[in-house]
Amino acid sequence: MNHDVVRLTCDALLFDLDGVLVDSIVSVEHTWRVWAARHGLDLAAILRSAHGRRALDTVKIVAPHLDAPAEIIALSAQEASTTQGLSEVPGAHALLSALPADRWAVVTSGDRPVAEHRLRHVGLPVPTVMVCGDEVTHGKPDPEGYLAAAAKLGIAPADCVIVEDAPSGVEAGQNAGMRVIAVTTTHSAEELRAADAVTDTLSALTVRIRGRGRAKRLDIEVRLPTTTR
Repeated sequence: MNHDVVRLTCDALLFDLDGVLVDSIVSVEHTWRVWAARHGLDLAAILRSAHGRRALDTVKIVAPHLDAPAEIIALSAQEASTTQGLSEVPGAHALLSALPADRWAVVTSGDRPVAEHRLRHVGLPVPTVMVCGDEVTHGKPDPEGYLAAAAKLGIAPADCVIVEDAPSGVEAGQNAGMRVIAVTTTHSAEELRAADAVTDTLSALTVRIRGRGRAKRLDIEVRLPTTTR
């Protein structure tokens, strides 16, 4: 079967975590299900808001009457201890192993204890640069997290490519002036159509390193599913 290919060249890859590197949807939905039941809230409405957003922002949207910071303490503690349903997204380990440590980062809406817990549980490396939801003032779709990661890597935003799975993350990347590859692990191709390339699996990404030292460049090939033609 033939596939179309999108080719991008950059200096660094920035990854969202949940749905891109770690399949955590079962764990996330379990956490929100317990929380929704405790407060008598509509789980479906919560999940529509939760994917790709900081838990703090989700609580403010779906339950503005609650003390959001206090609720986040309990939610974060539960997420940082549960392993239910956590697994590596296929292709994540191979892709990260192909990247120089100074040319990739994670930008996640989750808190740092949750992010590190999930990466370690599925056997993926904790990157040198990781920007988490509890370390920024504004969550996605605001570009703050992605711009902070680029600055920590010492890479210009225009020379970064993002890998995302949620519309809010795609928007955050574009707001940061970065190109975006979207994977349809949690959202449909139609919902992610604003990205520069949309594919159905992380394994569709191939990266080749060109040059040495600070002159290194990443040549990325993204195989597109035939259904996106």
